[in-house]
Amino acid sequence: MNTTQQLVLVLRFGGALVAAAFLSQFASAADEQAMPPKAAPTATSAVAVLIPTQGNDVHGTVRFTKVAGGVRLVTEVTGLTPGKHGFHVHEFGDASAADGAGAGGHFNPTHEVHGAPMAEHRHEGDLGNLEADAAGHAVLDFVDTGLALEGASSIIGRGLVVHASPDDLKSQPVGNAGKRVAVGVIGIAKGP
Repeated sequence: MNTTQQLVLVLRFGGALVAAAFLSQFASAADEQAMPPKAAPTATSAVAVLIPTQGNDVHGTVRFTKVAGGVRLVTEVTGLTPGKHGFHVHEFGDASAADGAGAGGHFNPTHEVHGAPMAEHRHEGDLGNLEADAAGHAVLDFVDTGLALEGASSIIGRGLVVHASPDDLKSQPVGNAGKRVAVGVIGIAKGP
């Protein structure tokens, strides 16, 4: 077999390999398109780990669990000044800014006015206040009827913010709660 014949065989064989690879890729793409999209995981619990904004030493954990009638929040925060501190779900799960501004405004998909957590009209992100003791430790355990871990109003992937001052529960648009002292991102947790 001369060089020309060898080259023809290589091209034919190589061309067959290229064609086979192409057809294989095309078939895989067609199979993927024919398959129904995978459903998002069902969230029954979530967690946010709070980190301090610049110049603060506030840390904490908030656990969210789907229960009958809403979402239970179990909150423990340290490093606060004694007294009340505004506490809200914010629209973005972005904790990258030193001052916590990346979290955006209050989570408010229904375009309601700011209010108390149990008010008829409120932002879905309005959680009221945490109250820190003399040592700066705050614990809060309650069920919020306005929060959801699934659907269009899901808080998964949203920001969670603790503020320096109390939320007055009425001033628009955010309750006059002051600067952000801690921020976190709400993520799906591994079950209760």
